[in-house]
Amino acid sequence: MKLHSGSLAFSAVLLGAALAACQEPYHQKEEQYYLISANINLPYWQEAEAGLRDAATGMGVKAEMDGPATFSPKEELDAFQKAAALHPAGILVSVTSQDLLKPAIDAAALQGIPVICIDADAPDSHRVLFVGTDSFRAGQESGKRMADILKGQGQVIIITVPGQLNLDERVRGVTDALKKYPGIKITQTIDDKGDPRNANDAVSALLAKKEKVDGVICLEASGGSGVAEALHRLDLTGKIAIVSFDKDPETLDAIEKGWINATIVQKPYIMAYYGLKFADDLHHNAVHEFKDWRTAPAAPLPAWIDTGTATVDKKNLAAFREALAAHPKPL
Repeated sequence: MKLHSGSLAFSAVLLGAALAACQEPYHQKEEQYYLISANINLPYWQEAEAGLRDAATGMGVKAEMDGPATFSPKEELDAFQKAAALHPAGILVSVTSQDLLKPAIDAAALQGIPVICIDADAPDSHRVLFVGTDSFRAGQESGKRMADILKGQGQVIIITVPGQLNLDERVRGVTDALKKYPGIKITQTIDDKGDPRNANDAVSALLAKKEKVDGVICLEASGGSGVAEALHRLDLTGKIAIVSFDKDPETLDAIEKGWINATIVQKPYIMAYYGLKFADDLHHNAVHEFKDWRTAPAAPLPAWIDTGTATVDKKNLAAFREALAAHPKPL
């Protein structure tokens, strides 16, 4: 009997489906991944959570974010240890304090749990790789933009969280960039502890003392909106330049109003999205250079991945907003 090509194709589909049904699925129902950070209610981390969940949905695995709602390295450590105790398929972590988290990361790795740092690294730990911003280069971008705005002359303060490796690298980048502009002096570095109210209060106190401030470089997500609000309240908008960091709604709104001159934008969605995929590859030993990543003489994945940045100001704000995907806030 002669079979039509359509019948042959349909039979092949049925055979393929039957064989697939007999195979053990690549992902198991019990596979669970975690993203651990601090300040997780910030829009920055809500965007990262959207990337985490989109990747998890595409792979058919479970993933959730956990950590404190404030900048609290100790509470972040507690959340990491809680996740590790469940022996998940993998953990992504943004390291607020390498000194605190390194022993916990190392302990998890010894248990065979792949740990990937995103956003903020712990390079001296046993984490497998880092996915995030080249913070030194991002700091250079911040410094260069401020120098352009001030035309190479002025007194600048920095808003950051000292002791966090990625932020310290940004400070180093700013300092390096401003070496080319001897007319610009960094007069003070302020710790806002990741809270816009602290940035607001600190800048307000400086200005109340009649300190000369020509520009403010904010190197973490909360500082820009806090400083912008302080300057607006004191009727100093436009008189003191602000270069901010990240793209939370308050920062973008402040750029539109002319309160913030520019912001250096990171990609937390991309960090979490690909971070989860890499963790999943490790869990399944998907890269076959070595038998098992746990015993490999070198990690079977890139050690360091720069997700890049963009600079947003009033000129490209509308185009930037139009290009952004609308990620619904996770339930």
